[in-house]
Amino acid sequence: MNVQDKVIAIIAEQAVLEPSDVSPGSTLEDLGIDSLGLVESIFAIEEAFDIQVPFNANDPQAGDFDISSVAAIVAGIERLIAEKTA
Repeated sequence: MNVQDKVIAIIAEQAVLEPSDVSPGSTLEDLGIDSLGLVESIFAIEEAFDIQVPFNANDPQAGDFDISSVAAIVAGIERLIAEKTA
């Protein structure tokens, strides 16, 4: 399972949707994920990939981790994985 598929599976689980209902262009808002769901998704992603996401739950728009869409989240996770293995 690649990074995108794994991230989509995690986000779909949080949104109580099927992974097929989640596209890279989806926003968390489109999927009905609220701030608590976002935090839970980030924790699940960190655990799944054994990485630390630079995300501030108190100010989700702060920092350089883009949560604007599923594709942006996937790109951020791929970057963190690359940095970890470098």
